[in-house]
Amino acid sequence: MVPKVKPYEVKPAEADATDATDATDVEGGGGAANDAHLQKNDDNQWYYARQSCFGKLGDALSVAVFVRPLALLTGLLWGLPHPSKYLTVLSLFFTGLLIEPLAILQDVLYWYWLRQQTFPRNPVIIIGHWRSGTTYMHQLLACDPTMATTRNSQTIAPQISLICKTLLRWYVACIFQKFRPIDHVAWDGDDPQEDEYGICRNCLDTNMAGVVFCHDYVSHFRRCVTNTTRAFRRALVRYAQLTWLYDGAGKTQLLIKNSAHTARIQALMEIFPGARFVFLERRARDSIRSLVIVKEKLGVLLGLHRPISHLRGVEETAQCYKELIESFERDRHLIPPGQLVVVPFQEFMADTVGTLRRIYEELGIDSWEQAKGPIERRVELARSSYSSMPIRLDADAEKRLCEITE
Repeated sequence: MVPKVKPYEVKPAEADATDATDATDVEGGGGAANDAHLQKNDDNQWYYARQSCFGKLGDALSVAVFVRPLALLTGLLWGLPHPSKYLTVLSLFFTGLLIEPLAILQDVLYWYWLRQQTFPRNPVIIIGHWRSGTTYMHQLLACDPTMATTRNSQTIAPQISLICKTLLRWYVACIFQKFRPIDHVAWDGDDPQEDEYGICRNCLDTNMAGVVFCHDYVSHFRRCVTNTTRAFRRALVRYAQLTWLYDGAGKTQLLIKNSAHTARIQALMEIFPGARFVFLERRARDSIRSLVIVKEKLGVLLGLHRPISHLRGVEETAQCYKELIESFERDRHLIPPGQLVVVPFQEFMADTVGTLRRIYEELGIDSWEQAKGPIERRVELARSSYSSMPIRLDADAEKRLCEITE
């Protein structure tokens, strides 16, 4: 039997590595070997480089753009933007409006194809709380040449991704900087991405609603994560169809990564009856600390509310962590035997290739021989190029985090 996931589990043996306020984060790219040798000045160079005008503009144009106007206006019914965020509203609206004629054209051209589209109903779905290694797992599994998955060049404007594929790749190549705006993870247009970022361009009934309206994070989390709307379910199916058309040529399997899906097991099993799940589990304290900082950085780029304090961020993120895991535990019995693998974060970092091999074996994925070489090369690249980023909470927030997760 797969062991249960314990909310707020603290493992004393790991405490000395991450309990300090200057903790480090290893979400993507796999940099476990760098943790003990973090050079703060070097690791912060990527951040300070982003303070240039070009850096800030590039980050904004890689995130706060191309939301469909109707989706944005519907989303604004859930909250009013702060006056200081009006420029972000204009960026989201007018960039979406600019490409809306092309979006309508794609809807018309591909309406019949999408209605008739068949795609694998047994996708591999990576779940687990945010900042638990899900990005790195996604990067590695996406190296498998048999797996189709959503890419950065698709998620940035999925509503035109089928008719403007070359244009979007060019745009991403021009705009994207070397590292993601939220952490020190290298990215480019062909890197895999979380489907929630693409879905939210067409429907704001996603976890991103709580990032955009951070003062209402918990209510949006309960509306869009631990519960799902009919609009979101339709958007999820539509996005899977788009992904298969965009990246599925010559491939046989669909790969999805979305931490919010951890609480959506019932909906996923209805849509994808044969879905196979890879669940990443990491010590709650580390995941919560890291997510507080990531939400803060995303809020700067596309949030429509003023930032909240680290202390409030810790309280709300910890509450949502608890609800996410409880939802997963409640519904995990719906996953048939042989369709779920639980991967502890430390095991994944210690023996990455061995962990991937185990996943292939336990889920019955038959493409290991094709995937092994590309995965091993990606692991070596990560070890040679990735540096952990420092994670610093305010002192009162760090103290509260330790109290909550004891």
